[in-house]
Amino acid sequence: MQHKAVSLRPFIGARDFETSRSFYRELGFEEVVLDANMSVFKTGQLAFYLQNAYVKDWVDNTMLFLEVDDVARYWNGLLALDLPSKYAGVKLTPIRVEQWGRECFLHDPSGILWHFGEFSKP
Repeated sequence: MQHKAVSLRPFIGARDFETSRSFYRELGFEEVVLDANMSVFKTGQLAFYLQNAYVKDWVDNTMLFLEVDDVARYWNGLLALDLPSKYAGVKLTPIRVEQWGRECFLHDPSGILWHFGEFSKP
């Protein structure tokens, strides 16, 4: 089967929907409100849905990987935002070097784990 996919948009939950909306806007995503309980957050051609729904086991096991062109620059941008001081539960983990490339981590206010990574160039 051939895929002619246009996008892939995961759905993520939020313990506190308004806090998460604010967090993602501050992180630099553009919000499009779909209704009172769901928004789509975009950056370029990439997007994800944030919904006003929280199931602890689901959210605690949600991870998203965002490939970036320069993980060091992205890390410095995350530090400059100082999100952990503004949002309870937000944690940053510095860049790690892996066999495939480099990545840093960010837990959002609900506990969703974001990986921001840059693949090694041959």
